[in-house]
Amino acid sequence: MRTRLFIDGQFQEAASGEIFPTRDPARLTEIAHISRAGLEDVDRALAAARHAFDHGPWPRMSPAERAELLRAIADRLESHPDLAELEARDSGGTIRRISVMDVPWAVGTFRAFADLAEHTPEEVDLPFDERAPGRHVVRREPIGVCAGIIPWNFPLLMAAWKVAPAIAAGNTLVLKPACMTPLTALELADVAHRAGLPPGVLNVIPGPGEVVGEALASSPLVDKVAFTGSTAVGRRIMELASPTVKPVLLELGGKSANIVLDDADLDVAAGAVLWAAFIHAGQACEAGTRVLVQRSIFEELTQLLVERAAALRFGDPLDPDSDLGPLASRDRAKHVAAYVAIGVGEVGPPICGGAHPDGLPEGLDREAFYLPTIFKDVDNRARIAQEEIFGPVITVTAFDTDDEAVALANDTIYGLAAGVQSGDVGRARAIARRLQAGTVWINDWHAFDLRAPFGGYKQSGIGRELGRWGFESYQQLKHIGENPALEQASHPPLAVLGNAV
Repeated sequence: MRTRLFIDGQFQEAASGEIFPTRDPARLTEIAHISRAGLEDVDRALAAARHAFDHGPWPRMSPAERAELLRAIADRLESHPDLAELEARDSGGTIRRISVMDVPWAVGTFRAFADLAEHTPEEVDLPFDERAPGRHVVRREPIGVCAGIIPWNFPLLMAAWKVAPAIAAGNTLVLKPACMTPLTALELADVAHRAGLPPGVLNVIPGPGEVVGEALASSPLVDKVAFTGSTAVGRRIMELASPTVKPVLLELGGKSANIVLDDADLDVAAGAVLWAAFIHAGQACEAGTRVLVQRSIFEELTQLLVERAAALRFGDPLDPDSDLGPLASRDRAKHVAAYVAIGVGEVGPPICGGAHPDGLPEGLDREAFYLPTIFKDVDNRARIAQEEIFGPVITVTAFDTDDEAVALANDTIYGLAAGVQSGDVGRARAIARRLQAGTVWINDWHAFDLRAPFGGYKQSGIGRELGRWGFESYQQLKHIGENPALEQASHPPLAVLGNAV
């Protein structure tokens, strides 16, 4: 494949003519050659987005018209014959998961924001109040030109989460996908164009973060920047955005605690723990990588986790029978192995995993795969319990009381997600309310309702995606106050200046 930048409604070569490869992480084979965006391309994309916002039809369409087009995009994504395979080959995610989660959720995201666009009033009249006589209206208006910067772990879904709310609210967008996984974001741009999205409303420019991402975050032409990625890079985005005082939406790292209480069904809880931790080989920001287990069930549950982890099937991401595929690259696998070495130094060898798997099908790159790895009896202050590893590694820590579980769960710089596994829903709810996390799952994990907000406490981010909260974050609020038809002298705000008015 040979792909190009998408700017102003058409695919274009990068100004420099440079290209870079994207590879299938399971095999190390090249999938496509991608045009590499640089600063000149950032300028072109922002100029297109600026013109489309300032002079184009999109911000001036009715919400119902924009909603109709978002639904057309959703329909085309849903019927796309190759989208799941393209995502699996580019990201290393299993096609089974992508087919039943990522693609449907991306489709659902466009439909959810179409509904919000259609049913959220643009203007609201405030009730009459004699203390503020006259008519007072609150308007919702689009912010302007937005920049979206997305990671490599769930590229299609992350693109949908940036594109759908921004354009539903009437904004235009420049999207920078990760260089490792740009293909489905570019495909999304083509789908949106074919559905009728006007030129310049969505522009997609893959390129290095230190060039393209930084230019977008700092540009005075950008009115808002939305970023998903590491906390370290999120801090840099805030720094770059601060001179122009533009709003930022940051969805950052996590080290989420999964609490297993002594009244939980251990069979169900073990499944929830593995599902929380090892989806996409642990490469999920909200993964439940700190497992806190009540002491009376600690040994039994730990043994069950080891047995279940050993039964997970590695294989070709395109094989529907594969439970786990590779990490996103060999470098990511090396990163995980380095943290496992740190864990061995801190608490001793893991009770399972800690190596590359054997017996993979022919043609797969063993160095990109890594076994589910479990460390037992881990002090909550250990590095492997505090730092985001972003791989298939979990720590298991015992606790005695519910209060201790809450204290351990909250003892982190992060606050993206958490979970409680329990047979007593009332007890689980009481704990959930005390957890410092933007999302808490009870007897589940990774269960998203696209009407609910997603985002984190503390250093897991700023703002929320999804739901009306995500939609409203892409809008400005304007108050219009109208002077009542009264004598000026009797109107308090004017009368205070006496004859001067």
